[in-house]
Amino acid sequence: MAKADIGLIGLAVMGQNLVLNMADHGYRVAVYNRTTERVDAFLKGPAAGLPIVGCHSLEELVASLERPRRVMLMVKAGAVVDQFIASLVPLLEPGDVIIDGGNSHYPDSTRRTRELRQLGLRFIGAGISGGEEGARHGPSIMPGGDPEAWPLVRDIFQAIAAQVEGEPCCRWVGPDGAGHFVKMVHNGIEYGDMQLIAEAYALMDRALGMDHDAMAAVFADWNRGVLDSYLIEITAEILATRDTDGAPLVTRILDTAGQKGTGKWTGISALELGVPLTLIGEAVFARILSSLKDERVLAADILGAPERPPAEAASGDALDALRDALYASKIISYAQGFMLMREAARVQGWELDYGSIALIWRGGCIIRSAFLNDISAAYGKEPQLQNLLLDGFFVDALKQAETGWRRAVTLAVTHAVPAPAFASALAYFDGYRSARLPANLLQAQRDYFGAHSYERVDRERGLFFHTDWTGRGGDVASSTYEI
Repeated sequence: MAKADIGLIGLAVMGQNLVLNMADHGYRVAVYNRTTERVDAFLKGPAAGLPIVGCHSLEELVASLERPRRVMLMVKAGAVVDQFIASLVPLLEPGDVIIDGGNSHYPDSTRRTRELRQLGLRFIGAGISGGEEGARHGPSIMPGGDPEAWPLVRDIFQAIAAQVEGEPCCRWVGPDGAGHFVKMVHNGIEYGDMQLIAEAYALMDRALGMDHDAMAAVFADWNRGVLDSYLIEITAEILATRDTDGAPLVTRILDTAGQKGTGKWTGISALELGVPLTLIGEAVFARILSSLKDERVLAADILGAPERPPAEAASGDALDALRDALYASKIISYAQGFMLMREAARVQGWELDYGSIALIWRGGCIIRSAFLNDISAAYGKEPQLQNLLLDGFFVDALKQAETGWRRAVTLAVTHAVPAPAFASALAYFDGYRSARLPANLLQAQRDYFGAHSYERVDRERGLFFHTDWTGRGGDVASSTYEI
C-alpha cells in the first residue's frame, strides 16, 4: 500500500475538514484519533472512498507515512499538544516534522520549536483561521516555527489554503512562535470587528429605532462599499433570519458572548509590550461585561434602565455617520494590531512582512475583507511604516470619516447606548495625533508622591529632574525605569 503524504491527529470538525480538503487536492492522509471509534466512523462516513488511511495507534500512523514524516496535530491547545508530542518523539526520526494547527499560545510554539530542534526534529506552529467552512474549502494559514520545515509542508498548505486572485492565503510568517502570534493578533482584531458591528447594530436599534429588515438591508448595502467583508455579509444574513414564529431570530439569542481566550492573550501581550491596544481591549471587556447577565439585570432594577430620548430618524445622514464610525474605528483596530506585531517582531527578533500578512488574511479567515488590500498596499509602499494611520490612504480616509464618527459617538452617549469600541477608537485617534497630552501632570504627580523625576520640555531628552514639591522631601530622586 502506498505511504501517506501526511498524518493528522484529532478528528473533531476542524481536523476532519482539513483531511477532506487535503484529499480533494490529491494528498493521501493518514488519520488517528485518541477515541478510535471516531476513526472508523470517519472512514465509513465523510471519508468513504477517499485516499485516507485510518490508524488505531500512533505507531501505526507513523509507520504509514512517507519520509520525512509530517504529522499534524489538531487537538486542544495546551497540555494535550505536549502530551502528543512526547508520545510522537520516540517514534520519529531526525528531519521529521510535527505541526501544531491548533490555537496555541505563541510562547508554547517558541518553546516547542527549540526543544524539538535539539532532538533533530522540526516543528511548525500554524495558525489556521476560517472555521469549519474554511478548513473544508480553503482556510487562511499562518505558519511559523523552524524555517527548515517550511519547504516540507509548503505545497500541501498552499494547495489547501484559500486562493485570492490566484495567490494562496498561506505564506511563511517567521521563526519560533511567529505564526501563532500573528494568528493571535488576527483573533484579537476579529474581536474588535465583531464588537464594532454589534455597536452599530445597537445604535440602529436603540437610537434610530430601525426594524431588523431595515438593518439587514443597510448591512447588505455596506457590504458593497468600503466595509465589504465576511463579517458584514453574515451580519446582514443574521439580521434577516426569522424564528419559527416570524420574529427576528437574533432577538431570541441570550445577550452573553463567549470567548476562547485569544482576545485576552492579545490584550495581555499588548500590556506586556507596552502597545496601546485600546479597541481590542474594550472588545474583550465588553464580552466579559455581557457575561454578567444576572448582575446586569439586577443593576437595571436598582440603578434604573438607561433613559433614552425618542429615537432619531434613520436618515441617510445618520446611517452614513454609523458607516463612517465603523470604517474609521476598523482602521484604528487594525492599526493597533499591526503596531502590536511590529513591537513583538522588534522584541523577538522576527522579520515580519506586514504586507504579506494582510494578503494572508484576504481569504478563508473570519476577518477577510477588501480593506486588507489597502493595508497590503500601504506596507508595499513603506515596509517599515510605523503606523497605518501615517499612510496617505488612511490619513484621507480618517479625515473624511471624522465628522460622522464623532456624530455616531455623540449619538451613543445621548441615547445611553454603550459603544466602548467606537469611543475608545476615537479617543486613541485624538490622542495619537496630539502633539501634547496631559501626561505632564501625571508625571508631576508621580514625582510628587514617589520622587520618580521628570523630563523637561526646555531640556534635551534623557535628562531627568526632581522637585521637592512639599519642601520636606529633599533632593533625592527615585530610580528611573520603564516597563
